[in-house]
Amino acid sequence: MSGSQRLAGKRVVVTGAGTGIGQGIAVRCAREGAAVAVHYSRSDRGARATVASIEELGGRAQAFKADLADVAQVRKLAECALEYLGAVDVLVNNSGITFNSPLAEATPEQWDQMYNVNVRGGYFLTQALLDSLKANRGSVINLTSIHAYEGYQEHSIYAGTKGAIVAMTRALSIELAPLGVRVNAIAPGVVPVENHEQAVGKVDLAEVGRGIPAGYVGTPDDIGAAVAFLASDDGRFILGQTLIIDGGTTSWMPFGQQFRAPLRSAGVQFGKGYVPGSA
Repeated sequence: MSGSQRLAGKRVVVTGAGTGIGQGIAVRCAREGAAVAVHYSRSDRGARATVASIEELGGRAQAFKADLADVAQVRKLAECALEYLGAVDVLVNNSGITFNSPLAEATPEQWDQMYNVNVRGGYFLTQALLDSLKANRGSVINLTSIHAYEGYQEHSIYAGTKGAIVAMTRALSIELAPLGVRVNAIAPGVVPVENHEQAVGKVDLAEVGRGIPAGYVGTPDDIGAAVAFLASDDGRFILGQTLIIDGGTTSWMPFGQQFRAPLRSAGVQFGKGYVPGSA
């Protein structure tokens, strides 16, 4: 371990930590001194890589599988994390799935899957860990998205889940503050991850960065750094806020016609293997 140890001695649960942003969050928390329960929902390959990276840092981590669309498995995940860590100081509800569909083609099954994973799973995991979070004056950090603030083609279901997280974060922060639990959210902007590449193919990140005011795309560690800040005593006076980390994307007033081109007409399909009918 080296550098800042803001989370020394903390016990952290990170959902969806086998890939992308979740992996970056888990590794960053470990680098800052935390022991980490690494959640994954499908293949354990990425979760094992996350655990290995943490162990290489001299940290402690273990992987746990759960389908967050199944509340029984959510509660079992909480039990396993508590058994492994002893208690939970920080919960990062990062896990989520992306899906695009025109309104005319969306199905109730797709809607249910998106809300069950993106919203309900984190809500009931927070509930299941509440006693430990209260006992340790803990912190809950929910991952939302800039899609909660900006409209995009074929993302109405996904954006709805992310907007729900923002509102849920605000309400829970007021309810749980008297219990000693801080609740906040983070809304990442463009942070390239493996699942995005699988949907859209290889992209020129330098070119994408030129469309972002900061001049470059974000990284999972950028989000991990913000999580470490909010989870530490440095963020002790921050409650109910959604921290937008997007390189200035949502501050930019775009003028263009990209909104006119349906994503599916370009062969883009998010949610493959996760959402019914998205193959």
